[in-house]
Amino acid sequence: MNQSDLVLYDRMGLTLLIAIAFATGILWQIPGGKIILYPLTLLSTWYHEMAHGLMAVLLGANFKKLEIFANGNGLARYEYRGSLFLGRIGQVLVSAAGPMGPPIVGAGFILASRDLQIAQNILVILGIFMLVSVVIWVRTGIGILVISFLGLIILGIGLEASPQLKVFLIQFLGVQACISTFRDFNYVFSYCGGHSDTAQIAKILILPHWFWGILITSSSLFLLMQSLRIAYFSK
Repeated sequence: MNQSDLVLYDRMGLTLLIAIAFATGILWQIPGGKIILYPLTLLSTWYHEMAHGLMAVLLGANFKKLEIFANGNGLARYEYRGSLFLGRIGQVLVSAAGPMGPPIVGAGFILASRDLQIAQNILVILGIFMLVSVVIWVRTGIGILVISFLGLIILGIGLEASPQLKVFLIQFLGVQACISTFRDFNYVFSYCGGHSDTAQIAKILILPHWFWGILITSSSLFLLMQSLRIAYFSK
């Protein structure tokens, strides 16, 4: 079996990934579901808040710290002098990066699974980056503990595991990134006194926050399904 066949040879893997995505999204919506999926809950928070922080850095802000709380919520704290690059559009990009950055990256992870060497390299880089983020940005005890633990596991699998496990893990992480928007599904459609990500976007781009919520969730699902389709069915 050559590398290009590692993903394609077992279509049961696709069924399993879709089932995991569906089960994770449902569990996050029921009482106690976030606790059952606690490491995945905090991973989704890390995805979301890191995307906010990194986009802010790209637009000229100072990413000060990332807080991940025991209840699964999080906050990226950043500051800038004057205004962000691109001004108000820059503010939109920072707000949108939290819910949309992870699905874009996640789709990239899934597509990368078609090549074993690329998948392995991404796992190693991701594991190292998670550990680096703990040193530089993560500033809560539970965040330091869980993100360090997950980073070490990802790094170890990237370096030492079987090819099949590496491919499955990069796909699994990609799926989790794509569905991270659904961790707090109500939040995407809530105004939260003007503080939710979609509310921040609506303040600048006029259209109501629920419109941006629909666009974000539908785009996340589109990226998930299209990346899985390409990974499993396109040669």
